[in-house]
Amino acid sequence: MAENLEELVASTASGPLAGIVIADFTRILAGPYATMLLADMGATVIKVESTQGDDSRQWIPPARDGVSTYYMAVNRNKQSITLDLKSPEDLETAYQIIERADVFIENWKPGGLKKFGLDPAAVAQRWPQLIHASITGFGSAGGANMPGYDLLAQALSGMMEVTGSPDGPPQRSGVAIFDVVTGMHVTIGVLAAIQERHSSGRGQHVEVDLLSSALSSLVNQTSGYAAIGNVPTRQGNDHPSLFPYGPFQAKDRELVICCGNDNQFGRLMAQLGRPDVAQDPQYLTMQDRNANRESLRVIIEQQLAADTAKAWFDTLQAVQVPCAPILGIDGGVEFATKIGLEPVVEAGQGDTVVPTIKNPIRFSRTKVSYDKAPPALGADSESVRNWITEQPVKHQTGTHV
Repeated sequence: MAENLEELVASTASGPLAGIVIADFTRILAGPYATMLLADMGATVIKVESTQGDDSRQWIPPARDGVSTYYMAVNRNKQSITLDLKSPEDLETAYQIIERADVFIENWKPGGLKKFGLDPAAVAQRWPQLIHASITGFGSAGGANMPGYDLLAQALSGMMEVTGSPDGPPQRSGVAIFDVVTGMHVTIGVLAAIQERHSSGRGQHVEVDLLSSALSSLVNQTSGYAAIGNVPTRQGNDHPSLFPYGPFQAKDRELVICCGNDNQFGRLMAQLGRPDVAQDPQYLTMQDRNANRESLRVIIEQQLAADTAKAWFDTLQAVQVPCAPILGIDGGVEFATKIGLEPVVEAGQGDTVVPTIKNPIRFSRTKVSYDKAPPALGADSESVRNWITEQPVKHQTGTHV
């Protein structure tokens, strides 16, 4: 366990965000994902937890050595300290952490931190140079009292209504996708605020909510409605604007084929032994293929039936026709490993090493680090308290509230 400032920040000293300190008052997924990305890039992240700990610590199965892999997924490279904000002494410690930080990130319900003097207005008054990022489910106005669960955002955004088979029920995504997207948006907002502070010398409040992130990330689906009032419906694995674009049955199983332009379609049909189809007026343009997709689907699958999905994958890849077999999570990780992406990295040192999925960002000079495994609850409380005594206040303090 680190016992002084030098040891506490040594693991992040060479990253692009070295020297940036994050006071992390988030839990579960969107916030912890954002702060982990920042920690990977060199920021010192102090994870402040209640004495009960982050909710995701209890989300089992699956678990590794009794530790939730859900929690492990988004909490490496952090220092954990437990504080009871209802305790005046612990609240003062929280203040001391925040005033030594560059960024304060939290995902409490709007108004939930006001009793502790940590609401946006109070933070801006007390620490005018601090960047304060708030993550909410549905904003701080009419949706302020709604709990911020990803599945609620999937339901309310229209995501579930456009996911699934046309004749089946709406479906949720297989992952809490809007929590992840929101976490990325928070990261972008924080980095932009840090950059802006270099010129203005002032902090600001950054707010991101699940529903706005969801509507933004639905891109073409929500754009179609905003621009012309188009209301998309479920189309299973078909794309509303592209064809062929989805899974097609080969001899043994399905193969995903993605033709985004006429040239790719021409190469596909040539390899399938039907170059004439690419010149047929029914299928000449993308608009034609969309209008006649069912007859074209029959032609494609008749030709694919001659060989296995694996054989077609090799054949089509060789001529740059975008395609892929449908793999499980295990297959996805193994394929990424096969093509040299090295998706699994070990976080931690010595006896405390945990396999995790690597940060997808690669820098040519400054490195992403994985020097600290996801911490046990309160594991770094002593070192963080020692750090407080050594670390100078980062910014001028305004009026205490």
